[in-house]
Amino acid sequence: MSIFEIIMLLCFGAAWPASIYRSIKSGSTQGKSVFFLIIVLVGYAAGILNKLLYHFDFVIYLYCLNALMVGTDTVLWFRNRRKEKNS
Repeated sequence: MSIFEIIMLLCFGAAWPASIYRSIKSGSTQGKSVFFLIIVLVGYAAGILNKLLYHFDFVIYLYCLNALMVGTDTVLWFRNRRKEKNS
């Protein structure tokens, strides 16, 4: 476990609740890139796999929490996109 890995995950994770809130409130995909969200999600998945395969420690829970938040924001992006197309 690295303190720097923990700090990185905490800092990145702090931004996702605001992004999710914005997605819910705006109901819009403006200013969001689904490509970016998927890249970040793949990155968190790689971190989780690394922890599972090579060095399991409690930091995996931070990866999982962040991946859950990014996944939520990604689902909201698709919901909002569908709403925009139906309007």
